[in-house]
Amino acid sequence: MSLNKVMLIGNVGRDPEVRYLDGGAQGANGGAKVATFTLATTERYRDRNGELRENTEWHNIVAWRNSADLAEKYIRKGSQVYIEGKLRTRSWTDQSGQKRYTTEVTVDGIQLLGRKSDNPASEAPAGATYGAAPAGQTSAPAGQAPATYAAPVAPAYKADPAAGSFRPAGPAPDADNPADDLPF
Repeated sequence: MSLNKVMLIGNVGRDPEVRYLDGGAQGANGGAKVATFTLATTERYRDRNGELRENTEWHNIVAWRNSADLAEKYIRKGSQVYIEGKLRTRSWTDQSGQKRYTTEVTVDGIQLLGRKSDNPASEAPAGATYGAAPAGQTSAPAGQAPATYAAPVAPAYKADPAAGSFRPAGPAPDADNPADDLPF
């Protein structure tokens, strides 16, 4: 078994560059649309001296077809997005004959994040999603916002000094009913 999955939340570093492949002009004749852009993710941590440090990682993002449509219409430099995809490494020979490699994230799904006013192309509905639904979410019919994941709520517990432990908040279990004597 193997798994190749990438989940990123970050800010777009440059406007998407959109191209049409397979001889298609502006999507005519079945040409596949591809959008490429960069995404910055920043990790903040404290070093040994207690000073706040930042480490920014840049990712090359490649979006195809519907995800490329979303990128072309709504994503601009500075937009905050959630990307789900997989790592792909490709190689080519440059003009001097050297073999070059690059690693990219091929998009399976994109979700626009942030406030509408933060997105320069704010015509998209907040939380617009294209491609695969992000983890914990389901796809929604066209024109409707995707259903959001509601985290399960843990039951409240309170101290039970008589039992020397914690028990769920609420009425005490019925002592006459053995089925209610479960410890959880």
